[in-house]
Amino acid sequence: MSNTPAYKILLVDDDPDIIELLQYNLEKEGYEIEAASDGKKAVELARQFAPDLVLLDIMMPQQDGIETARQLRELPELKNAYILFLTARSEEYSEIAAFEIGADDYITKPIKPRALMSRIKALFRREAQKTDPGDRIETAGLSINRQNYTVTGEFGSVVLPKKEFELLFFLAQYPNKVFSREELLQRIWGADIYVLERTVDVHIRKLREKIGESYIKTLKGVGYMFNDEQE
Repeated sequence: MSNTPAYKILLVDDDPDIIELLQYNLEKEGYEIEAASDGKKAVELARQFAPDLVLLDIMMPQQDGIETARQLRELPELKNAYILFLTARSEEYSEIAAFEIGADDYITKPIKPRALMSRIKALFRREAQKTDPGDRIETAGLSINRQNYTVTGEFGSVVLPKKEFELLFFLAQYPNKVFSREELLQRIWGADIYVLERTVDVHIRKLREKIGESYIKTLKGVGYMFNDEQE
């Protein structure tokens, strides 16, 4: 093992056998692990533990995984954390709900430990390989600040969820350049993660609700672009 600090992972599942299986495999890879058996305990533990990644079940007592993820995303300690859903729910609407709430990946059970380890390593590898264009973009009357995930403009100042912010920050780096949904999925979610193209549409819609319709243009049948020519 290296001398660098281990990534911290929070496991959240009401099945003790799954917790035991995941904890064994993850600790073998050198990760620091904490576990919770329901959503409410997970939110309390996350405040103290500040994990880099949360592995989260959807169907749990006390509080389901979707509501738990929503609360986790509101914690300043977890603004940069990854959320990966592990669930028996394979319906499309469950997957969409997970990504709408800010999930980074979605894996259906039964769990295949080797495949899961590969997905987790891909998430952390992508984080390590990110280039740094700076912490702030000033364009088209917007101030987009990566240090605190805020966007400021005529509408005031809003704090964006992680994926919405990353999507806006990326598009704003390339004003008036069109990106297809597939390109945006690969750039923001990564090639190692399977996400529905509709996820991009959902995030664009939410961005427009918060910052206005004019900043991100849709080119029908092509994709999206950041519009820096504001009237």
